[in-house]
Amino acid sequence: MTAPFRVEILGQGHDRNAFSCGVAVLDPYLARQANQDIRRRVSACYVAIEASSGRIAGFYTLAASGVPLTDLPEALSTRLPRYPSVPVARIGRLAVDQAFHGQKLGGALLADAAMRAVRSEVAVFALVVDAKDDSAEAFYRHHGFEVFGSQVRQLIVSLKHFAFEAK
Repeated sequence: MTAPFRVEILGQGHDRNAFSCGVAVLDPYLARQANQDIRRRVSACYVAIEASSGRIAGFYTLAASGVPLTDLPEALSTRLPRYPSVPVARIGRLAVDQAFHGQKLGGALLADAAMRAVRSEVAVFALVVDAKDDSAEAFYRHHGFEVFGSQVRQLIVSLKHFAFEAK
């Protein structure tokens, strides 16, 4: 049996206009802005494609970033070198089309982002996200993220939290 979704880099052949997650800023981002960010190399955009229809079921963006060491929770910073900032991968956006809500696709996209960060040749030790609202914050907290720093809804999780190894 084949998986119902495959995750791949956003390409020109994907129909982005049909995507509707119900969050006003995310739908137009995928339709009109994502390609610009990819061309400018400020983020990569990955899409979950429903295998049977080819429809975009969800997406996320991933970018290299850094955070001040002093902002990290003590449990995360204890064994890190005392550099002013530490490398992380930032999830800029993550959304699931309304037709696919309730299928745990958001968690699967989050795991895919973590896997890509672990396997990257660019070293990062954690995932960071700025949750857009209370619902998004609850989603990320459910998946092991914790609040850090002084910005509202800024969350972090060590890549050690995920149960896979770099290959």
